[in-house]
Amino acid sequence: MSAIEVTGLHKTYGNHEAVSGLNFSVEAGETFVLLGPNGAGKSTTIEILEGLRVRSKGDVSVLGHDPQSPTREFKSRIGIVQQGAGDLGRLSVLEIVKHFASLYPNPRPVDEVIAAVGLEGKSGQPVKKLSGGQQHRVDVALGLIGNPEVLFLDEPTTGFDPEVRRAFWDVIRGLQAEGMTIMLTTHYLDEAEQLGHRGGVIVAGKLVDIGKI
Repeated sequence: MSAIEVTGLHKTYGNHEAVSGLNFSVEAGETFVLLGPNGAGKSTTIEILEGLRVRSKGDVSVLGHDPQSPTREFKSRIGIVQQGAGDLGRLSVLEIVKHFASLYPNPRPVDEVIAAVGLEGKSGQPVKKLSGGQQHRVDVALGLIGNPEVLFLDEPTTGFDPEVRRAFWDVIRGLQAEGMTIMLTTHYLDEAEQLGHRGGVIVAGKLVDIGKI
């Protein structure tokens, strides 16, 4: 069963076609990697799947829903890892994760999520005082707390040093072991090889190759 279906996806900005006729699917429980250079159309594609950007043409289905017309139920079934946890002021890791948990109908246990991203020893610390890598783990925790069926990760380790990247990969492997469906964009070939079951290479808005990794 496909968790994500994309058929003939286009996105244009004026005369510029950022995404040009993409076709791919992601099976339930699979990690699918969209690999390509900066500016290739990866982020545009994933933002359309998340319901954050309107497509110009084509058909898109995520968990049987059109993300362009998201329902509250649809939003509760997907997780989006966003940047910017450092802007959460004086709130501690525990406080912000608890707050986000209260927004979902069936959240994962707060302590379990904090442990899953390796921050159990930092739960009482203000987010703004964490290192950059630790702050990004908070981003992942916020993407997980709603107990999503599909998790979207857009270039999650850009700017990370090698040690932090490997630790982040371990978090993703734990989610894969649970059977979570993951859509990941990256421009790192080693990251695609480490985490992806299948993937596609996107260049200048076009999918030039797709297959097992």
